[in-house]
Amino acid sequence: MIRAIILFIITFIALLVFIALYIDETKRVQETYRKQYKVNLTKVIEDIDSYKNGEGDHDLRYMRIVSDMSGANSFAFLIDKFNDKQIIINELTTCTMKYPVQMKEKLDDMRQALSDILDDVDKGYEEAAAVVSSVDKKGY
Repeated sequence: MIRAIILFIITFIALLVFIALYIDETKRVQETYRKQYKVNLTKVIEDIDSYKNGEGDHDLRYMRIVSDMSGANSFAFLIDKFNDKQIIINELTTCTMKYPVQMKEKLDDMRQALSDILDDVDKGYEEAAAVVSSVDKKGY
């Protein structure tokens, strides 16, 4: 009986250690997702600047914006407790893909919204939602 109690205590302690390790690794992974999300948003801002200031192949530069925005969208969906912000980023990504003619005119507003999001200003998501709502979903 004593052996069973000792074995139970050792097993219980091992279980607690594994649970703590799991929680720690989950937090580390979530932090990695947040960093990658911000890196992709930074790339989108750089791509918008490149599009605005560059000469030549604007279609390629716009596709880079779409690609990096899609990457940020993917990481946004991996972040826990980020639901409302996920929806806004997803809608912004969708508008960037589906309505390039309209979004090319709104790149300055999109850049400002993403810059505010990176600076952890909550109004950045409101600005992004305003960009999305300003798009005519029935047009091009």
